[in-house]
Amino acid sequence: MRKRHTPETPAQAGPADGLRLVNEQSVRDAILAASVAVILFAVLWAMGSTLLGRIFPWMTLLLGVLVGLVIRRAGRGIDWRFPLIAVAITLAGSLFANVIVAAAFTAEALGTSTVAILRAVTTMTWPVFFDEALSPVDVIYALFAAGIAAFYSQRRLNRTEFMALRKWEEAQDKPEPPSDGHQ
Repeated sequence: MRKRHTPETPAQAGPADGLRLVNEQSVRDAILAASVAVILFAVLWAMGSTLLGRIFPWMTLLLGVLVGLVIRRAGRGIDWRFPLIAVAITLAGSLFANVIVAAAFTAEALGTSTVAILRAVTTMTWPVFFDEALSPVDVIYALFAAGIAAFYSQRRLNRTEFMALRKWEEAQDKPEPPSDGHQ
C-alpha cells in the first residue's frame, strides 16, 4: 500500500497493460478447472450425505461459490464469457452432483456400490430419477447457485488494472486515420 505523503507517483498504466490483461484470459483453463471442481465436489457431497444419512440441497449453493471462484482463479476472465461459462457449468454440475448423490443413496439401500448403480443406469431409469430424486427445490437451488457462480467468476481488477483495460478499450475504439491513397 502506497503511503499518502511520499513524493513518488504511482506507476501509470497504459494500453499495453490492458492488452496483457486481455491476453491472460483462458477459457480452456476455466472450463477444465471448473469441471474438475464439480467432479470432486459431487464425490465429496455424496460421501458426506451417505455418511450423515441426509441430503443437503443447499450444498448446491456452495457448488456455485466454488465454481465461480475456480473460474475466477483459473480463467482470469474479464469479459462476458466467464459468467456465462460459470452459469452453464454450475447448472450441469448441480444436475451431475444430484445424480451422484441419488446413486450413492440408492447404492446404500441396495447394499452395492455407487459405481455399480451408475453403470446400471439406462434410458428407462432417467424418468424415475427426474420424478423421484430431483425436486423443484433442487432446481431453485441450482438457479441461485448459477447466479452466485456468475457473480464470483469475473476477475476483480484493482484501480491500475481497470484504468489499463479502459485505455486499451479506448485505443481499440479509435478509428484509423484517413489515408491519402499512397502507401
